[in-house]
Amino acid sequence: MFSFREVLSAIQSYGKAHQFIMKHKLWKWILIPGIIYCILFILGFYFVWGYSGAFVEWLTRLLHITDWVQDLESSWVSFLFILVGFSVQVIFVYWYFSYFKYLFLIVASPVFSYLSEKTEAILEHKEFPFSWSQLGQDIMRGIKMSCRNIVYQTGAILALLLVSFIPVVGWLTPMIGFFIESYFYGFAMMDYSCERHRLNMSQSISFIRQHRGMALGNGMVFYIFMLLPVIGWMLAPSYAVIAATIDLQDKRLR
Repeated sequence: MFSFREVLSAIQSYGKAHQFIMKHKLWKWILIPGIIYCILFILGFYFVWGYSGAFVEWLTRLLHITDWVQDLESSWVSFLFILVGFSVQVIFVYWYFSYFKYLFLIVASPVFSYLSEKTEAILEHKEFPFSWSQLGQDIMRGIKMSCRNIVYQTGAILALLLVSFIPVVGWLTPMIGFFIESYFYGFAMMDYSCERHRLNMSQSISFIRQHRGMALGNGMVFYIFMLLPVIGWMLAPSYAVIAATIDLQDKRLR
């Protein structure tokens, strides 16, 4: 069941997360993964942009498109050729931007899982027992859930891409795409709490579907946050995890 009230609650939880971080001095758990994210993201962007350009150049030479454009000696055709090549690179960057977040959530899952656990421990005034074996199981579960979300999100985006060619309806596809990505990002943030309360994957999926408004609201702020260079990249992941944990306090995770 979709609830706009849950969307609003999830958005407001970011303000609560900021107050919580300030009060309990959790900045080291925010900045350390944030700095690592920035470094990896910038390095990845550099390689994706460079190699996508090299791929476009290799493909055009393989198909002899470059020679054909030069033989035409038309400035308009040359311009369109450059524009198409640039567009292909932008598409590569878009996919990188979408899926790098999942890759980082997998790599940093121990940190974010601990951050979510620490947040709930402070809120509930209790401690959760630590276990290396359980941590390993949680990491594997997180990888499986992330891979599952990647497949579903990719399928939805590809279907949306086909719909985008329909006149008028296609104009709405960017907004729909934003909502789809936001939902799956919020899904990932909520799953840390579901995981800690020992919900299996099917139970977690069912629970989050029942509260999809919460996932959407959390993911929307996360997505917009990530559009802010450096500052957004550093703060968004940890803020989203804490916000989701706080927002889930009133829900029964079982």
